[in-house]
Amino acid sequence: MIELHHLTKRYGDKLAVDDLSFRIPEGVVTGFLGPNGAGKSTTMRMILDLDQPTSGKVTINGRSYAAIQDPLRQIGALLEAKSVHPGRTAYDHLLWMAQSNRIPRQRVDQVLEVVGLTAVAKKRARGFSLGMGQRLGIASALLGDPQILMFDEPVNGLDPEGIVWIRKLMKSLAAEGRTVFVSSHLMSEMALTADHLVVIGRGRLLADLPMAEFIKRNSRSAVRLRTPHQEQLLDALRGAGLTADPGPDGSWEVTDGDPVLLGDLAAAHNITLHELSPQQASLEEAFMQMTADSVEYRTDGTAVPVLEQQPAWGAGWDARNKSGKES
Repeated sequence: MIELHHLTKRYGDKLAVDDLSFRIPEGVVTGFLGPNGAGKSTTMRMILDLDQPTSGKVTINGRSYAAIQDPLRQIGALLEAKSVHPGRTAYDHLLWMAQSNRIPRQRVDQVLEVVGLTAVAKKRARGFSLGMGQRLGIASALLGDPQILMFDEPVNGLDPEGIVWIRKLMKSLAAEGRTVFVSSHLMSEMALTADHLVVIGRGRLLADLPMAEFIKRNSRSAVRLRTPHQEQLLDALRGAGLTADPGPDGSWEVTDGDPVLLGDLAAAHNITLHELSPQQASLEEAFMQMTADSVEYRTDGTAVPVLEQQPAWGAGWDARNKSGKES
């Protein structure tokens, strides 16, 4: 388990990480989200003691990273896939890492097979494609068979088969009871991979929630109705105090509607329905809603003013009370 305790990092006048506190549990894939410049990479680097915090601390199973003997056996990480000497072969790169942490030589062959690089094990890294380099970085993270794994943008450079593979790999690792912490800008992929989300903006914690709860809190649902009797449907909705907006292909959408009540309403008015379907909000929509005031620059290039800090949603906070008081 990884725990962050009031973690803060300044670079001169720049506050990159601002009093972050959260825990990354075992047995689930925890997604780490935030706009560009939110402080995600800095946070991950501080977990691994690559950057020193201005204040606060990180513990990994109760200890700092520096206090862990043979750290690759405890925590494996992919932060930068290009962190390999271009003149080394894939095998030799993994071998020296294994020897530095007293990992058996046969483990090198095992992880090369897991990531699909056995056929190019003796090829020098300078000749690797982006996807091959990414697979080598994943092999490095898996090398010590650690209980904790961290991945920063793990699908970069992977083809569709590779993306499905790494998704299944992360889920299988979590199913074994390991801690899996992954950062990505690909919302569609994160929605398929993560069970829990930690969201930050401008270095501050915005949310610490299960995936489904995050989407529910930060988006509005809708029910799509399609009927050949549109006027009768609209009259029935108005009579029930409901409004509908035009949807695609002649449908109508009722925001925050209850599918059961809408179906009963149509039946009571003898209205034939060709479609009655809840429209689930996407992670992307929920993320954009949550982080609208936390982006560093808008698409028109104008800076977004810094707002007063808002309480994070999630662990330790009452979802019904956004005043910042702990539940």
